[in-house]
Amino acid sequence: MRIGFTGTQKGMTEHQFDVFVNVIHTLMRQDGDGSVFHHGDCVGCDQQAHQIVAALRGDCNYDIKFDIHPPSDPKSRAFCKGKDTDTVRHPAPYLVRNHSIVDEVDFLIGCPKGAKEVLRSGTWATVRYARESSKKIMLIFPDGSQVLTKGDGS
Repeated sequence: MRIGFTGTQKGMTEHQFDVFVNVIHTLMRQDGDGSVFHHGDCVGCDQQAHQIVAALRGDCNYDIKFDIHPPSDPKSRAFCKGKDTDTVRHPAPYLVRNHSIVDEVDFLIGCPKGAKEVLRSGTWATVRYARESSKKIMLIFPDGSQVLTKGDGS
């Protein structure tokens, strides 16, 4: 399974963190062998998600690799590290990087800062592009509630 991730640079709430751990754990148990986890290498949610997946692949021996898509603007970059078998892409502008993540995954997990969709948000722009691309999307809101949808391609 190819899993993408997008989230706020503010970081996950405690509820989002707990739900994300459960979601990743469930996905890995169901279809984990050979999975790839794509993220945008920013501080906040991307960095937290990377640490969670790294811990689970170590503690639970999940066969999951990282595909890290860093931003070309280093000011919010987390500089996440992987193993030799992981991929770190050439840095790209935020929009290009976000589209690349969506284009290469089957499933996108999003952890937005708020429960309402907003313009001028990289997280929400990535979610909108995933909808347009007919991707399966799970949104984990700050209160821990979740919505699972499939984009309609429109």
